[in-house]
Amino acid sequence: MFPTSRCFLGAGALLAGLAAALGAYGTHALATRLSAAGWSAFSTAVDYQFIHGLGLIGIAALTQIRPGQRLFVYSGWLLLAGQLLFCGSIYATTFGAPAGVGLAAPVGGTMLIAAWLVLALGAWAARPGGPADSLT
Repeated sequence: MFPTSRCFLGAGALLAGLAAALGAYGTHALATRLSAAGWSAFSTAVDYQFIHGLGLIGIAALTQIRPGQRLFVYSGWLLLAGQLLFCGSIYATTFGAPAGVGLAAPVGGTMLIAAWLVLALGAWAARPGGPADSLT
């Protein structure tokens, strides 16, 4: 397995697993302690972390199948960084960090959007004839 693919697979699996753990923790320990807005923000972060963790696992597979497609790699790094900024800043403010930390959320959200757009560009730019084409 290529190092970048392994990195994205490991990070995606770790982030998805952590999202499951945080979701369970939130449901059992935080739901009654947070305000409605705080609970909503925390739940959103868990959902986004889980979905984008699975996306990162998918990108790991794509970077393994199409190692020459740099747009897939860029998409993976954007997805990882966006998740850390978006979800991380929401978690941090939920657990008492200064409100200014929350300013990273829109930057992270923009990176998540960009990651999906770059992934789409990579799919359109992929040259036919690679290993993936023999599967269809």
